[in-house]
Amino acid sequence: MRALTKTEFNFPGQTHVYHGKVRDVYTLDNELVVMVASDRISAFDHILAKGIPYKGQVLNQVATMFLKATQDIVPNWLVTTPDPMVAIGKACEPIRIEMVIRGYLAGHAAREYKLGKRELCGEKLADGLIENDAFPTPIITPAAKADEGHDIDISKEEIISQGLVSREIYETMEKYTRALFKRGSEMARERGLILVDTKYEFGLFNGEVILIDEIHTPDSSRYFYADGYEERQKLNQPQKQLSKEFVREWLMENNFQGKEGESMPFMPDEFVDTITARYIELYERITGLTFDKDDCESLEERIDNNVCTFLNQL
Repeated sequence: MRALTKTEFNFPGQTHVYHGKVRDVYTLDNELVVMVASDRISAFDHILAKGIPYKGQVLNQVATMFLKATQDIVPNWLVTTPDPMVAIGKACEPIRIEMVIRGYLAGHAAREYKLGKRELCGEKLADGLIENDAFPTPIITPAAKADEGHDIDISKEEIISQGLVSREIYETMEKYTRALFKRGSEMARERGLILVDTKYEFGLFNGEVILIDEIHTPDSSRYFYADGYEERQKLNQPQKQLSKEFVREWLMENNFQGKEGESMPFMPDEFVDTITARYIELYERITGLTFDKDDCESLEERIDNNVCTFLNQL
């Protein structure tokens, strides 16, 4: 199985390309962007050595489903998906704040809590919590996007006082974040899952705040299985989850957290296959559909043909 780890397309009207950790974004001269979901995988803000076959297809198709399922509550950037790994949408001015919302003490929040911290991004955390406990109300813990390295935890008031965005724009993002998390949680519950935490990104298009990038994918979100959650918490056992956290755990077991002086561990093919299987499992669980593996032998040619066919029809 081939993995798409690098793209160098030249689409009609292309003016700029940005290669992100996972997605490559091609800006066109007609206020559209072509976003290619590669098979790269990142953790601790580092791209891992090997690509994960079908990961890009999973991300793009899950994100597309949720963008369409939430467009009645939040405007978003998506126009069409001409290929399983590609979304085309409005070219927005990105707001460099990630809106992270957490319903449970998990992941980064749990690691900070274990260090004794009882405040995260201005949000007070009660004493006596154990990992994966639910918060009384979901908390928003924003992160300022860094050009390189780790994004930076930041509070609402710091964002506004530093002029990163206006109070009006921030509170619009805050309102949208809570509405999206509520809808995503309801949809997950219908599939026997718990949406634990996730992040949203927003941009400005003609002065309007709109949702951009991906939502509720295994890269941007953490899911627990609802069945057995309460019993596992009572016994203080790890939760059964569908997310990228198992990749982070594997890296930590191999002495890598993206810190200075640490070396990225070698990824055996068996582990790559495991990651592919977990991504497909999440797709099928969250959508209720059987994953259809598209042809991955001529990925670049297929993507180029599908995108150009759509653009030439405009």
